[in-house]
Amino acid sequence: MNPRLKLLQPYPFERLRGLLAGATPPADLAPVNLSLGEPQHPTPDFLKRALTDNLGGLSRYPLTKGLPELREAVAAWLARRHGLAALDPETQVLPTMGSREALFAVIQALVDPAEHDALVVCPNPFYQIYEGATLLAGARPYFVNALASRDFAPDWDHVPENVWKRARALFVCSPNNPNGRVTTLAEWEKLFDLAHAHDFTIVSDECYGEIHFDEANPPLGALAAAKALGLEGFPRLVVMGSLSKRSNAPGLRSGFAAGDAAILRDFALYRTYHGSAMSNTVQLASVAAWKDEAHVAENRRLYREKFDAFFDLVNPALPLTRPEAAFYYWSKVDGDDAAFTRELYAATGVTVLPGSYLSREAHGVNPGKGFVRIALVSTVAEAREAGRRIASFVAAR
Repeated sequence: MNPRLKLLQPYPFERLRGLLAGATPPADLAPVNLSLGEPQHPTPDFLKRALTDNLGGLSRYPLTKGLPELREAVAAWLARRHGLAALDPETQVLPTMGSREALFAVIQALVDPAEHDALVVCPNPFYQIYEGATLLAGARPYFVNALASRDFAPDWDHVPENVWKRARALFVCSPNNPNGRVTTLAEWEKLFDLAHAHDFTIVSDECYGEIHFDEANPPLGALAAAKALGLEGFPRLVVMGSLSKRSNAPGLRSGFAAGDAAILRDFALYRTYHGSAMSNTVQLASVAAWKDEAHVAENRRLYREKFDAFFDLVNPALPLTRPEAAFYYWSKVDGDDAAFTRELYAATGVTVLPGSYLSREAHGVNPGKGFVRIALVSTVAEAREAGRRIASFVAAR
């Protein structure tokens, strides 16, 4: 077996199951799970119909490069969403089976396993796929803490020069999981300059980019930042997005990679052997999803309603700060975050995720310690009920 498998750490939800084992919530309270970042709004009916209308696609092998219709739909959506000139759907867009597999696979393509001191720079806290992809590619992660004292901005300024020299890739998650912060144009300029100086690739995870609260001011994406800074062709940049959260279709497994044509060409070659071509049926249904914005706006309306209701019920019992985007509250708690999570579950039947499970100790601190991630992905009614229970629990604790 690949010895690098032994480097992988238990996934946060596996650790959570162990933490809650043996804890028994009150039998008269229905459980409310706010730990898992899985959208639970109904999948739009038109998307279901698009799947059944295109079942004929099951009779053909799909191409790794994807159908022209899908690449064109994604390219057109990116141009509309980010105010770009037309992207080339032939060279600058590549369909993927959601963002998770693409985030993992792109690191396998970017890292030379024979280069024993290669690094992949990651924010901390982070999506654990970043770490797993890095370790299995033969590189090591270098964690950059995102602390409350900096409004959860990763401290890129204090990354040593020799780290950037050894970096082969940098993960940016914007809007961020778990704190919802959006990377600024000034930060993008710094990161693009570093990528140019040291020849590494920026992998921008933007799967939460369509869950935001100001319809007039959507989050700045990496492609728009590159355009604003005059970076023609998006050099050393690959952006990942998907329909899972945008369209409430996590089971569809449909996403894209977009950006630097030269990187995408080599990534497509890797994926040819990786065997990650999306079903033609799913591709054709995805075209319909990328062309429709009404369902996305309604999705955001529901999230706004939940976030407002939850905030009014829970703050200041828990010191909540409204995120810029995404569907999480990242809240400070008194004492140990794992103990808080277990006690909350046992007393109320509400499940949250300990922040320390989403981060690693780096530079003498675990930036997730003392925080919990609260995913407002269930119904408005469940969000209200969970808010009432959490507020009562904190008041009595």
